[in-house]
Amino acid sequence: MADFDIVSKYLMQHYPDDFARFALGRDDVEVVEVLNPEQLTVEARQTDSLLRVRLGGEEVLVHTEFQTTDSTHLPMVRRMVGYIGRTVEHYGWPVVSSVIYLRPGAGRSDPGYYLQDRPGHRILIEYQVIRLSELDGQHLLKSGPVGLLPFVPLMRPTGQPAAWLETCVRAVQAQPLDRATKADCLAGMSLLSGLVYAQETVSAIFFKEGLMDMIRESPVAQYLTQQGIEQGGRERALEALLDVLEIRFALGAADPLAARIRGIEDLQRLKQLHRAAIQVDRLEAFQALLDADE
Repeated sequence: MADFDIVSKYLMQHYPDDFARFALGRDDVEVVEVLNPEQLTVEARQTDSLLRVRLGGEEVLVHTEFQTTDSTHLPMVRRMVGYIGRTVEHYGWPVVSSVIYLRPGAGRSDPGYYLQDRPGHRILIEYQVIRLSELDGQHLLKSGPVGLLPFVPLMRPTGQPAAWLETCVRAVQAQPLDRATKADCLAGMSLLSGLVYAQETVSAIFFKEGLMDMIRESPVAQYLTQQGIEQGGRERALEALLDVLEIRFALGAADPLAARIRGIEDLQRLKQLHRAAIQVDRLEAFQALLDADE
């Protein structure tokens, strides 16, 4: 998982009210619970964020996907149909879905809906498409929620790009925030800015402002480090499991079952499946165990 995705999800989980209000475009939103997206898997993919919120006396689910670029393996509209359908199936509550495109130019061909217009079998699924590069960043800098501040450099700049990034950094420094929260915002901004600006430009601005130590010590930087450690463990466990299946049952890398296994994020589950792959006598028995876990 790319660091951009990890940071986006971290900010969503730690500042859910900010994102819920942003996605819904209203302030009378109360986040009741940050749900576990690992419960929902569509073709080896899990949702990025799922919030249960109270809105006007009704509880709804706010589903958000972060996209750095356009979805190439599977069109985003088809992915959203899967995510929304599985969410409705699992929870049975109203769902409000959004895709947030981080990089300029991404998502231009995303229509924001899926339509099957066959007589008697009409299906319409709609979701919101948010392209950050089209939003007014200056407005959010002045009144924006804390959780969204790291994303402001990806929005429409005021003036020259490098000057705009410097303006964003100084605006966060001026916010009346505690040190840990401010460090989170600046660390997130430092990383996400790399989607638009040259890394040399980003580093030079943050270094000039004397912020490198704060960024290194920030909670989001520590979270990234831990995720990197866990991801390394996952990759080793995944490689070991696929090796066993290839040696014992000649499972090829292009087999759909191998692709399905590569989508498993949970390290403990991979370890359990590795033990099972060693013990079962047939590939069909292993697949039955995999099906039973889902």
